[in-house]
Amino acid sequence: MNETKNPLRNHSLPTAHFLMQVLAWMWSAIFSLMVGSYFVFGVTASAHMLLVAGLFVTFLVFQKAEAANSDD
Repeated sequence: MNETKNPLRNHSLPTAHFLMQVLAWMWSAIFSLMVGSYFVFGVTASAHMLLVAGLFVTFLVFQKAEAANSDD
């Protein structure tokens, strides 16, 4: 999505991204439960949680490295 046209554009970019992630998870759960794929949702949700956690940790490491470089 284009963050300049997103209805959450008045929030900080990390906050808007987090809210979009929550909405995506919510709608994924709704659609999975609607079609009755309870088991598949659990496996898929776990895999996505690992991916998002990895991205979050990577972001934090890069952010701290950038802050350390700017102090030099």
